[in-house]
Amino acid sequence: MKDTKLFVVLPCYNEEEVLGETSKRLLELYGKMISEGTVSPESKIVFVDDGSRDRTWEIISGLCEQNNIYRGVKLAHNAGHQNALLGGLMTVKDECDCAVSIDADLQDDINVIPEMVKKFDNGCDVVYGVRSERKTDSFFKRTTAQGFYKFMAMMGVDVVYNHADYRLMSRRALNDLESFKEVNLFLRGLVPLIGYKSDSVYYERAERFAGESKYPLKKMLSFAFDGITSFSVKPIKVLWSMGLIVCVAAVIAAIYTLVSKFFGYTSDGWASLMCSIWFLGGVQLVSIGIIGEYIGKIYKESKARPRYIIEEYKLSLIPISEPTRQ
Repeated sequence: MKDTKLFVVLPCYNEEEVLGETSKRLLELYGKMISEGTVSPESKIVFVDDGSRDRTWEIISGLCEQNNIYRGVKLAHNAGHQNALLGGLMTVKDECDCAVSIDADLQDDINVIPEMVKKFDNGCDVVYGVRSERKTDSFFKRTTAQGFYKFMAMMGVDVVYNHADYRLMSRRALNDLESFKEVNLFLRGLVPLIGYKSDSVYYERAERFAGESKYPLKKMLSFAFDGITSFSVKPIKVLWSMGLIVCVAAVIAAIYTLVSKFFGYTSDGWASLMCSIWFLGGVQLVSIGIIGEYIGKIYKESKARPRYIIEEYKLSLIPISEPTRQ
């Protein structure tokens, strides 16, 4: 029998509709893996309540009281998906041999977890869950998601194509992840920077079986922009290049204006002048906005506020109520 202690960490935000089914499916999978000797009987399922406003924590607490395979981490306020995920991983990293992160809606296929563990046993510190296709996505979401990964690659950010936050990490990989102290978290970009041996497993993503997505378009766009500005300065370099191009265009426009004046065509060029003014104004506003985004991130990092605060850690029937900060 293997003694690999596997912890599955699930960030939850208003997930009362899915927790019953999610806990049931994971319990069945754990039972199978333990009976087959894939993982240790000391393996755990850890739910992280990210400041939910519904019955999420009540349900998590009930699960912990029913079976000691479940654990619950309650954040003091809504810290966001990435911070909640990091909080859960950092809470369990010293107890587990490896940890799998997955969203509570289980759209990602849990049946590839045994394959992840097998690759871990064969020496991989990180195993990425990668979608083999995007048939369940709408045309808009599929197109924008694929465009995001390609754009991130163009910006020089090392991300795994079609991988979200479904991954296995070893204890030493988690310890090294802790050394990244930035407040603006983008785990999909941070984990590849660790650099240990990695591999991937492939799966088809299912439809959400209950509840609503916690990532509407606005949040998706914000998340994408955070990823780009947290890992690449190419947007600023692009602005520099655009500035040079605009300067060259301005010189050409000045020459054209002087030549027109010399030959008496001063009434010509009104349309091009107006277009130039609007174009330059737009470029300036966009440039200021992008630079401001970077300055805002510097401001957040300089304050070094805690990324999350744990209000309660429910370990079977034993709650630990003293807050911890990181």
